[in-house]
Amino acid sequence: MNGGLPGFHNAPASRAVVVASALFSVPFGFRGRFFDLGLSYQNVYQSLSIWRLITSLFAFSSTPELIFGAALLYYFRVFERQIGSNKYAVFIIFSTMVSVLLQILALGYLKDPSINPLTSGPYGLIFASYVPFFFDIPVSMRFRIFGLSLSDKSFVYLAGLQLLCSSGRRSVVPGVSGILAGLLYRLNTFGIRRLKFPEFVASLFTRVSWPFSRNPYQGLPTTENDANISSHQVHQTEAAHTATQDPAESSIAALVSIGFDRNSAVQALVLTNYDVNLASNILLETQALQQ
Repeated sequence: MNGGLPGFHNAPASRAVVVASALFSVPFGFRGRFFDLGLSYQNVYQSLSIWRLITSLFAFSSTPELIFGAALLYYFRVFERQIGSNKYAVFIIFSTMVSVLLQILALGYLKDPSINPLTSGPYGLIFASYVPFFFDIPVSMRFRIFGLSLSDKSFVYLAGLQLLCSSGRRSVVPGVSGILAGLLYRLNTFGIRRLKFPEFVASLFTRVSWPFSRNPYQGLPTTENDANISSHQVHQTEAAHTATQDPAESSIAALVSIGFDRNSAVQALVLTNYDVNLASNILLETQALQQ
């Protein structure tokens, strides 16, 4: 799974979630209490164990779930680079709160002992991220294995399916709740997509983030509105075209279809050796830096 530039460059909120999940999961795992971390009907409606709301948000129920979940959280950092840490923090809080609320409602409505307790972990955020992944991330490569038609996105879907089915019905409920939360966010319920935190809150993630060198793609324009390419950049791109083969028109069309101008798409494809997925991530990150 390729999520763009390596590491958590320009993705401090994603790094905070991954670190929090690891810090909550490992200590409980050493104590052998994985099974007791999730929400259940008894804990929510009878004993009111509020502390389980916290563990259910971050601590995964098993080591395999921690591995797959952390890998998906790391991959989905591309969305933070796309919309910025401020709006992504809103997305994290909204998808998590809505997902937990839906899980609590499901426990009260179903009262099914077979789903008690629900599996724990940031399922709301992970499966809410599949909504923009489905709609906004283009397919850059298609291939066939044993007669099955697959794409580069198929491996991300398979990882999510593994996580969704990891604990049977106990993990399906949190996963479906996360998908519904992602759909509500995409539909801009209550105008949530226009909300932003105050600047001092948004800068908190930046202050605690690891130091990084400057973005090597900072000078790359990203949209038609920002099409201020210098003649030097144009000459560099033309020279690159003469030294290498022209990128496929289908690759350029895929980038143009999600809002980038043609010249920026060509430059990004040249920089990434015509990797459409990596080129789109670079353009999205540059666009977020320019906002």
